[in-house]
Amino acid sequence: MGTNKNYSNKKPNNKSQHFQNKKKGSLISNVNNHKMNKQDIKNKLNDGVLVYSGPLTVTELSEKLGVSAVDIVRSLFLEKIMVNVNTTLNDDYIELVALKFGYEVQKEKIVALENFEEMEINDDPTMLVERPPVVTIMGHVDHGKTTLLDAIRKSRVVAGEFGGITQHIGAYQTTVKGNKITFIDTPGHEAFTEMRARGAKITDIVIIVVAADDGVKPQTIEAVNHAKAAHVPIIVAVNKMDKPAANYDRVVQQMSDLGLMPEEWGGSTIYRKISAKVGTGLDELLETILLVAEMENLKANPNRYALGTIVEAKLDKQRGPIATFLVQNGTLRIGDCVVAGTCFGKVRQLRDDFGRQLSEAGPSSPIEVSGLQDVPTAGDKFMAFENEKMAREIAAKRKEAKILSERKVTSANTLESFIATSGEHQEINVIIRADVQGSAEAVKNALEKLKVEDVSVNVIASYAGAITESDVLLAKTSNAIIYGFNVRPDSIVRRKALEEGVDIRLHNIIYNLLEEMTAAMKGMLKPIYKEVVTGQAEVRQTFKVGKVGVIAGCYVTLGVIKSNATVRLIRAGIVVYEGKLSSLKRFKDDVKEVKEGFECGMMIDGYNDIKELDIIEGYEMQEVERK
Repeated sequence: MGTNKNYSNKKPNNKSQHFQNKKKGSLISNVNNHKMNKQDIKNKLNDGVLVYSGPLTVTELSEKLGVSAVDIVRSLFLEKIMVNVNTTLNDDYIELVALKFGYEVQKEKIVALENFEEMEINDDPTMLVERPPVVTIMGHVDHGKTTLLDAIRKSRVVAGEFGGITQHIGAYQTTVKGNKITFIDTPGHEAFTEMRARGAKITDIVIIVVAADDGVKPQTIEAVNHAKAAHVPIIVAVNKMDKPAANYDRVVQQMSDLGLMPEEWGGSTIYRKISAKVGTGLDELLETILLVAEMENLKANPNRYALGTIVEAKLDKQRGPIATFLVQNGTLRIGDCVVAGTCFGKVRQLRDDFGRQLSEAGPSSPIEVSGLQDVPTAGDKFMAFENEKMAREIAAKRKEAKILSERKVTSANTLESFIATSGEHQEINVIIRADVQGSAEAVKNALEKLKVEDVSVNVIASYAGAITESDVLLAKTSNAIIYGFNVRPDSIVRRKALEEGVDIRLHNIIYNLLEEMTAAMKGMLKPIYKEVVTGQAEVRQTFKVGKVGVIAGCYVTLGVIKSNATVRLIRAGIVVYEGKLSSLKRFKDDVKEVKEGFECGMMIDGYNDIKELDIIEGYEMQEVERK
């Protein structure tokens, strides 16, 4: 936790090094009031990339590309797309034009500053340095997780825990051969599933501790599921190898059945034999952690304001609100103004896991912070800001947004929410609970075989037994839905699912379950449309009416012309314009449609260059049903 030579120990001011990133790399990408200057645009275009953040008019696009607006109109005309200099182009048209002029496109997402957890941080690569790995220790109760951490830290963490069982998330840092490693100890008891889920979200590496004399237990399976959902490397530490009843091969077989195939069997999961009590195998385990961390190439920028995650928080009677922060990027310093969740504060004290007071904490540091005005929620994000006014305003906006969101009925992890999304390859995460293991496996295999174009099912957990609160918390963590087959949740679980916005689907016939999932997968696909010509009309005569425009006197020669139709004007077999009808009349009356064999008067919205013998063709886009 030494002082960074590029980071002044002085109290940061409005021009602090935290925010002096114009030459060193940007602090935040995509703040809603951020605009690229002309030199930025020129540099981007020199790289052959057009960067934009929303719809552009033809004129705006021409300025960004440095080409004539006339050339853009002409290029789109050749694609039978009729526009003028004031036409607003959608993403597809912008990409089409950019590609024609030799540029790739990159659309930036606009994010308000108060939603800082959604921002993409683009640091200058030259400012990045290696950071310590964040390692989460998981496993079943009494399998030796905290004892292992105690042995690594050479302290007595276990002695301070009630009954020898960890009752809160502890974050600690230790040094191994000159390299720091941050450890997060998560409780193993079933009641602490939610804490364990938070641990998996903020980790770089997961160590799953399994007692060699006890084997895989329910919370071991849950820990594996959380680790998989976090998509991080997993190391299995087979503990208590000093005991006579230790059976390493049985543990390996049981964990392999959960999808953690050891390297010696051709898999990718690293297994290590240890005894946390005796102290054997620890050096090899720590070296493995450092090796995996080196392969992960973990880096951060210490020369910027800190951001990270709240590991735990409490109200101390003497010191007030206290929170454990895990700094994930930047450096947190005494005097920094921070927003933690919806809380605001100015850092008064920083203490490490041994209670020592520090002046700053760099990337991957677990640090106890005092100075917040309220107690934040564990699992929320925090970020330091340039000054107190900015931090206070952002905290107020976040609190207001949270109050508004809590008033709404949310259902984040429902089958309908998956259907409402569209994109490229997608997965529906599913947790399966069935009355017996055979049924659970049958449902799992059937769901995994389903595939509708670019949508597939990912079963992250499948086991026998009633649906539990742990299942709901895992579903929330991994954005999954729960399928119950011949089982029913009790009122407590139902209430928990409602609170967390998790969808529970119940079935007792597998075919109904598969039909429902197939329909949902089809609903996630982008709809397919085909053009259907509804009718054609020949222009027999034109009438210019003052400022109103040109009225085309027409005779419908095919099908029907509808008042709400999209039309194209065809002259000598060439499409010269596409748009919408602004008026459709029979004599002096407005009508909804005119059928074949009847005369009518038409006006095309925004277009008056209509000539006799032109053909006005009406068409509509109809969705094609997928088979």
